[in-house]
Amino acid sequence: MLSKRTRLGGALALVLLALLINTGGASAACNQFGGVSAGQDPCAPETSTEAPPVAAVPGTTPVPTVPGARAKLVEGMAIAPASAPPAVKKVIEWANRIRTKPYVWGGGHGKWWDTGYDCSGAVSYALRGGGLITSPLDSTGLMSWGEPEAGRWISVYANAGHTYAVIAGLRWDTAGSADGTGPRWYADTASVVSGKLAVRHPLGY
Repeated sequence: MLSKRTRLGGALALVLLALLINTGGASAACNQFGGVSAGQDPCAPETSTEAPPVAAVPGTTPVPTVPGARAKLVEGMAIAPASAPPAVKKVIEWANRIRTKPYVWGGGHGKWWDTGYDCSGAVSYALRGGGLITSPLDSTGLMSWGEPEAGRWISVYANAGHTYAVIAGLRWDTAGSADGTGPRWYADTASVVSGKLAVRHPLGY
């Protein structure tokens, strides 16, 4: 008969083996931008030593919500509506991560977690949080992304020169900040950029 010490050692070995297997599986699922397939939680930003402003693993920290179907802007941060689908709440959560970053042309296209973001990089990063996109798209790519016309929860407006999104009633845009350009939330949903824009939305939202 095995001693208690031997049985305990065997049990610990099995637990450690299971942890190693699970960790390897999570890493294998990530693509070059640190994302995973649609419908799953994206991987944490891995291309910078800088810690993200919120929990590295989405969903581990309770996120506050507001009643109704419209997000609320509080000191530059969007608070998701309680009635929004989980994917929409994740889009808002991930946009909040970069809401103080500066505008950087091409930012967010070579890697997800970047020092700054351009218009399409900021929109792509937010959509990636909800599992609605698997790799960043430029403004031209977003003109034909998803489904035509405005969505109930998320609408992306894009032309060859600029793109922004309206998410749960708030504008997510890199243009129009009194404090300088960069990804920011705005209560005003009207575009500050002239020109015709294609209107697209993710299927189901």
